[in-house]
Amino acid sequence: MRRPFLLGLLALPLLAGCAMPGGEASQEPVHVVFFTEDSAALDEAAQAVVADAARKAQADASLPVRVMGFADPDGGRAYNRALSAARAEHVANSLRDQGVPAARISVAPRGPVPFEMMPLESRRVEIVLGAPAPAR
Repeated sequence: MRRPFLLGLLALPLLAGCAMPGGEASQEPVHVVFFTEDSAALDEAAQAVVADAARKAQADASLPVRVMGFADPDGGRAYNRALSAARAEHVANSLRDQGVPAARISVAPRGPVPFEMMPLESRRVEIVLGAPAPAR
């Protein structure tokens, strides 16, 4: 069952500044792109979010851009890890296409997240401006 997109919009303030898997907390500006189940395609709403993030990233050339992909836990860990990577890569490619230099973008597929959030909120990519890539 699909939830209305409005529900996803209501979750945006809840996701900004939330604890991420692995214990890191985000205090940087976060743009959240939501996806439908089993998809990495950017719909119109997603394209608008990415365009806004690209404009803000271009306005301050010193900002690193971290793109983190997530998926819900349905379908198996390996499948969802690949899906979260595909989602993050699609968003990163769209940022590059809109003029954000590739050297400033780091991509981090996070894989499936538990259903602590509703499935719609689990199927997302977060674009974090000003956050360096975590050390490996």
